[in-house]
Amino acid sequence: GLGCVELTVALHFLYDTPEDRIVWDVGHQAYPHKILTGRKEAITTIKKTGGLAPFPKRGESEYDTFGVGHSSTSISAALGMALAAREQGSDRRVVAVIGDGGMTAGMAFEALNHGGDLDPNLLVILNENQMSISPNVGAITKMLGRLMSGPTVTGIRERSKQLMERDSRTWRFMSRWEEHVKGMVMPSTLFEELGFNYMGPIDGHDLPTLLRTIRTVQSVEGPNLLHIITAKGKGYAPAEKDPVAYHAVGPFNRAKGVEKKPAPAQPTYTAVFGEWLCDMAEQDHSLMAITPAMREGSGLVTFEKRFPDRYFDVGIAEQHSVTLAAGMACEGAHPVVAIYSTFLQRAYDQLIHDVAVQDLPVLFAIDRAGLVGSDGPTHAGSFDLSYLRCIPNLLLMAPADENECRQMLYTGFVHPGPAAVRYPRGTGPGVPVQARMEALPLGRGQRRREGRGVAILAFGSPLHDCLAVAETLDATVANMRFVKPLDTDLVRELAASHSLLVTVEENAVAGGAGSAVNEALADMGVAANLLNIGLPDRFVEHGSRSDCLADAGLDAAGILRQVRARMAAMGMTLVPGNDVAQGAG
Repeated sequence: GLGCVELTVALHFLYDTPEDRIVWDVGHQAYPHKILTGRKEAITTIKKTGGLAPFPKRGESEYDTFGVGHSSTSISAALGMALAAREQGSDRRVVAVIGDGGMTAGMAFEALNHGGDLDPNLLVILNENQMSISPNVGAITKMLGRLMSGPTVTGIRERSKQLMERDSRTWRFMSRWEEHVKGMVMPSTLFEELGFNYMGPIDGHDLPTLLRTIRTVQSVEGPNLLHIITAKGKGYAPAEKDPVAYHAVGPFNRAKGVEKKPAPAQPTYTAVFGEWLCDMAEQDHSLMAITPAMREGSGLVTFEKRFPDRYFDVGIAEQHSVTLAAGMACEGAHPVVAIYSTFLQRAYDQLIHDVAVQDLPVLFAIDRAGLVGSDGPTHAGSFDLSYLRCIPNLLLMAPADENECRQMLYTGFVHPGPAAVRYPRGTGPGVPVQARMEALPLGRGQRRREGRGVAILAFGSPLHDCLAVAETLDATVANMRFVKPLDTDLVRELAASHSLLVTVEENAVAGGAGSAVNEALADMGVAANLLNIGLPDRFVEHGSRSDCLADAGLDAAGILRQVRARMAAMGMTLVPGNDVAQGAG
């Protein structure tokens, strides 16, 4: 938020907020806004359990006019507010603040195109700080620079110099042509062609200029776009020097700066993926890696350095990333799309229409599946099992540990059709990762513990808490591994030999892996007592990941509590002395 301090002060000074609406894109830059709107004393609680939300949130403050977290939604939302105000006969003013990174998403231009046609009273402020999560060099300036320094224009320019020596009239013509090309791609021309009155660029840290310019814009009817230039982390040298390290940080000691956390004792799932990707690329030169602006978060930094020609960061363009992969697969390449679960939601049509319908070999490495903790519900991967398992042709896997993650990635990569591996944020249980890669037998789970009375079917990350619960209940535990195809033989066997089946997943219960088990039993005509445990039918708020799991009832204590409650309702008992579950009657 340091890059937006002056802008935030200017907006709250010149606009009658919250009556006037300010919509912040993504929300990472809204910390100064929170401080100025009554939350200064609580700002150190941001992202913490019970503290301030990491992004603007309507339920937190009347000044947070629109809830955000994902990129490039601000202009659409602000346009909707402006149109509603016009229909209501209100003179309420609406401002959208969006960064240049957000302008890499098509949705932003869809809104600009529509807004320019409708002629609302709307101000869009384009904050060009040359920084999305993965660095870029500024979307707008990059466009102009690339064109004017490219080989085509450079070649024509050099040729025109030669012509000038023969005929000065020709040189004058070529000079006018060059200026015309510049005009065609200048930001002013781009936005004015979309129907917006363009002003700028101006220094976003010059408060008097900001105030004067915004006052001028306020007097102009219709859609306006103000282009400002700011520096990420302005005024704090460590953040200016390393903007990536200071992106969306939690509280830290200002004198010491953000201190690097010690490396975890075991690798994160993200690191396991990054290492597998490099190993696989060494073996298979058809592998192409794609990410929508999440190089660091998805573990692709090393891959980009080692295989730059096979690395593609498409910007905040999830839809494009999936169809790009589909096109590669059509021509014999083997793409791997590294994407967060929450962002894959934005490319659902492309996943179905462009990949699954054509049965193309695209591997989706889905990070941040399940609860993500401090980033809250906008970034939680709560629904991927539900929205993926209904898609024909798709192989869907959930690893329970680090080594299984590596083997599943390989299994999905060598699969002849589309495949997805979903894994959580953070570290696993510490299972050693074997270098050798082996394809797992498709649709086959494994029994991990034998017990009686209760059988727990674990899908992915909850397995180890389920094993702890099973020690108390003397329950059977199965590591299901595959959500699609489901191991129906194992499900049938467990249903026949146990009084209660319990499914556990870090996904919404509705439509998830547990629902797949329910459907399979119904299709087989097998009657069974079932308990589906997963994320509740509500959005789990931000906090530490462990706090969020406890809140959802998905830690060991929560799982045990729910199983015991169902056992009691069924009349099942625990034999005193060894806590063995016994069926009723």
